[in-house]
Amino acid sequence: MRSWGAAVLLTAAVTATSLTSGCSADRSARTLAPPLEEVVDADPPTYDPELEAASAVLALVPEEATSLSVTDFDQVRLLLGASLLTGQDPAPARERFWRRAAAQAPLLSEGLLAPVDAELEADYGFTRDDVSWEASFTGPAGDGFVLALRDDLPMAGVQRAVEDGVGPLAGADVDAVLRLVTVGTTDDPESSWATSGEIVALVGPAAANATYVERDCLDFDQAFGADPATLAAVPADDLAALEPLEMFSVTLGGELATVRLGSGRDDAFERMRLAGNLPATEPELGLGFSSGVADPIGGRIGYEMPDPAVAGRLTRERQLPFAVCPS
Repeated sequence: MRSWGAAVLLTAAVTATSLTSGCSADRSARTLAPPLEEVVDADPPTYDPELEAASAVLALVPEEATSLSVTDFDQVRLLLGASLLTGQDPAPARERFWRRAAAQAPLLSEGLLAPVDAELEADYGFTRDDVSWEASFTGPAGDGFVLALRDDLPMAGVQRAVEDGVGPLAGADVDAVLRLVTVGTTDDPESSWATSGEIVALVGPAAANATYVERDCLDFDQAFGADPATLAAVPADDLAALEPLEMFSVTLGGELATVRLGSGRDDAFERMRLAGNLPATEPELGLGFSSGVADPIGGRIGYEMPDPAVAGRLTRERQLPFAVCPS
């Protein structure tokens, strides 16, 4: 069974000042432990169900896709003490789980199958509670998704639901061996995100409740809901001083979140502190991401999550100041 926890655990961190002078450091100026070395196979891997969800799905995501959102429901169930919950459990127990998950977990999805749950349960013998993890992606060639189903779920009902075109399952493909339902994926790892060492490094190998990857920075009005022309001189200068950002990821654990910007980010501290001088997000960033620590060498920012559900919402809505584009 995959282990529970944050995608990257924050370790004891020190500032350059404390290293040279022995003085205690301000919490906001700490750094993360050195990142793991990037290891990428010469040949892109095929889909491997033994990998953690965000790593496994890369071999199925078309190379032209621009964003990826993964929610590992098995990890969320483990987080909330409901690891044995399936679609065979009584409806009240399943409903309680989803209420708790929406209030307490960093979800990027509440289940693609949620709108047709009752129909699937009554006519096909499965529900969203039988999905181990779910991924969705966007791109110029169209959007797509992957549903990974639990190991002991009979696949005949799933196949019938797809053939009958129930809700989002219309037009999907079913792989009964790998236990996947897919739309818009690639069957060639050579044409997938698995070929990109940068993306593989952004995702990381560890378990997470949810992972978001974007192959771009975020426009100011998207991240803040405000016009950058209205900024005062100081925050405008802060934005102008940022380095270009080509891609980033956010991994959401149980209590900790890790932002990856790519290695060698001299602006890691500036990006971590950026929200302090800019318009507040709604909800405020600090409710979801607080006590930031930065690692310029590894290009990471680590956060505590005071309210994991808010962290999930901010990520879903892409209200992420640390990923804003330079002005």
